[in-house]
Amino acid sequence: MTDDPLVALDAGALTAEQVRLVMNELPLDLTFVDEHNVIRYYSEHFRIFKRSPEDIGTDVVECHSPGTRSGVERLLSELASGWRDSAEFLEKKGERLVDVRYAALRDEAGAYRGCLEIASWAE
Repeated sequence: MTDDPLVALDAGALTAEQVRLVMNELPLDLTFVDEHNVIRYYSEHFRIFKRSPEDIGTDVVECHSPGTRSGVERLLSELASGWRDSAEFLEKKGERLVDVRYAALRDEAGAYRGCLEIASWAE
């Protein structure tokens, strides 16, 4: 047993190390962006889109190509305002399709706390 404090979750509790292990084992490309559009987390082991440690703490819009930045800004604004709770797109990467989903994250009071970008290979 470890002395690491537990992170209370809706259906159980895990240590920070256990959370890291679980997140890295998921077959998804995850990126968490806070309510200020700052990248706070990305999964390390299953990457579809390039991320680097330098991306942590930066504006997510800046990580996108110049031609897509206005669309990303609009989507983030729609998620933050509550106009949308989620969005899903298919994107071509090389010869494969990627299913990209965005989900607004809201606290118990309904305040926008950021969003999760979830990418996986489309079947």
